[in-house]
Amino acid sequence: MKIADHPLRNIAMISCAGAFLLGASVHAQTNDINSRLQSLEESLGQMDTKMSRQLNELLWIQQFSDIAIVDKVRFTGPPPRSTNNPAPPPGSNDVLISALTFMPRQVSKHRKLPLVVLAHGEIHGNVASDEDLHVVRDLVEQGYAVIAPDYRGSSGYGAEFWRKIDYGGREVEDVHAARQFMLERFPRVDSHRVAMVGWSHGGLIALLTVFAHPEAYQACYAGVPVSDLQERIRIRGKGYEQLFSAPYHIGKTVAEAPDEYRKRSPAANVSKLKTPLLIQANTNDDDVTIDEVNKLLEALRKAGKNFESHVYTNAPGGHLFNRLDTVAARESRQEIWRFLAKNLK
Repeated sequence: MKIADHPLRNIAMISCAGAFLLGASVHAQTNDINSRLQSLEESLGQMDTKMSRQLNELLWIQQFSDIAIVDKVRFTGPPPRSTNNPAPPPGSNDVLISALTFMPRQVSKHRKLPLVVLAHGEIHGNVASDEDLHVVRDLVEQGYAVIAPDYRGSSGYGAEFWRKIDYGGREVEDVHAARQFMLERFPRVDSHRVAMVGWSHGGLIALLTVFAHPEAYQACYAGVPVSDLQERIRIRGKGYEQLFSAPYHIGKTVAEAPDEYRKRSPAANVSKLKTPLLIQANTNDDDVTIDEVNKLLEALRKAGKNFESHVYTNAPGGHLFNRLDTVAARESRQEIWRFLAKNLK
């Protein structure tokens, strides 16, 4: 079936049209032109990301139909960090999390599967085939089960979910809940062979997840990981800090809440590392600079932690250097797969 004829495409168009009409009704409630334009712009942006996400999910299914059973699942993460209902009934205020699961088709029925939990990159990103397809395909072909959650704050699920973001906070618990979901849903998944994997912001999430739950993961890979929020904001400037100091986010600047930013920075929490770890970075990365990653590497060495690292020198592709189709990218990914195979046996 062509994607253009797929019934889910029609669902996507209908749901997006509904979002637009809902937004239009909200706009009509105010006569302030600037507010109406801003609200309309937000509604159109959310409509666009929702359709992009839905079409992207069709691409995942189409691209993996030969090697994996792909499913879209939903489960719960913890309640929002702040809520207007201080004492809701248990379970009623949980955040609903969506994820894609990939179960290999060609595996022995008598062998348990190792699991990889993949944390997507970008603030307000989602599981994107243009960045993660090679990664997931490599893993499935090697016999790994994979779950890739769209944790709170991910795009394509509407403005309310987008504003639930808790950067480096309850995002971590959403991703860990993905591990728990897979173990409950699939008895063939081996609870003693689980790895956390992520790039960029997903690398930060991967690190903070194994710091918080060291007993649950037997390996962790962090590619070009966001490592130190204070250093990142210093490099990027006040405009970047506004992302974090928004009322629905951390709500304060670095100067106002330095401890809060340290709590969400892997470099400030390396004492918690107990999981075998591989870090890869690239000297020509202009997103997560090598100076920022070096703060993490230096902190790990100072804490006396055992870990592996490989800093590539000016590898083609910068921030995306090992998620491309190039020979260098494939060689870099092979290093990751050898690390996972060694630690997940």
